[in-house]
Amino acid sequence: MMEWTDRHCRFFHRLLTRRTLLYTEMLTTGAVLRGDRARLLGFDAFEHPVALQLGGSDAAALSACARIAEDFGYDEINLNVGCPSDRVQEGRFGACLMVEPALVADCVAAMKAAVKIPVTVKCRLGIDEQEPDEALFSFTDTVKAAGIDALIVHARKAWLKGLSPRENREVPPLDYSIVHRLKRAHPGLEIVLNGGIASLEQAQEQLGHVDGVMMGRAAYQEPWRLLGVDPLLFGEPAPFDTPKAAALALMPYIEREISNGVRLHSITRHVLGLFHAVPGARAFRRHLATEAVKPGASAAVMADALALVLDTRSDLSHIAA
Repeated sequence: MMEWTDRHCRFFHRLLTRRTLLYTEMLTTGAVLRGDRARLLGFDAFEHPVALQLGGSDAAALSACARIAEDFGYDEINLNVGCPSDRVQEGRFGACLMVEPALVADCVAAMKAAVKIPVTVKCRLGIDEQEPDEALFSFTDTVKAAGIDALIVHARKAWLKGLSPRENREVPPLDYSIVHRLKRAHPGLEIVLNGGIASLEQAQEQLGHVDGVMMGRAAYQEPWRLLGVDPLLFGEPAPFDTPKAAALALMPYIEREISNGVRLHSITRHVLGLFHAVPGARAFRRHLATEAVKPGASAAVMADALALVLDTRSDLSHIAA
């Protein structure tokens, strides 16, 4: 979720669910080792539990980055072996590593030796001409032997030849059954399913076959769904009765960040999909889209946008649908 799940997004999502494990956008080892670490890796303690997703293929660099991340307080290190972008391929990381399971295993082993927190891998079913049944199961055997704590599987192949990154998120068909078989073959390994999960009801259904479900675009584009996670999947009360109550709880954060020089739009761009079937939702989005981007926009813009929304429901049964 590059350029999506930044620290502002994660703080907002944590307001909606206390139990969900949040992931950062993917950061390359080069960025972590040579970039502004405070800006790239810094996060609010409220975000816990939060995992850092890394992109890279050099075991020594990944090991160093894992130690840095652990020192920053992250709860998990995740190695991305699923991103299909051209830039990622040129850097020899992401989905192209599906054809180099031994290298991925070396990277995992190096990170495991460097940190005490869990090290996980996110992958695809395979790439290009690979046969998923053979590629995924062989890949899993290899990285499992290196000691991974969990494997997150985007249940699509990645076609690096001929499809754009956007097409790779939608065109290759989903095949959850392969991931189900993988879990049955590895009952002791935590297997998490990713790809195409659009509702909490779908996630709950998949939890009968796998250990966890990762939601990406649905959680970002329709964050109101996250208010249903804690009650539906963890048997705990939702943090707030309504999306509007959660948005109002974001106001102190907005004021704090603006006082630190953050532009309002950097935060509010993540909340545009918060309201679903709520009177005033369109006016809320329109107001933020036009006013929050203006130089000097203050928290009052968010307050004015929320005043346009009528949200008095306390029943969250609609959240899972």
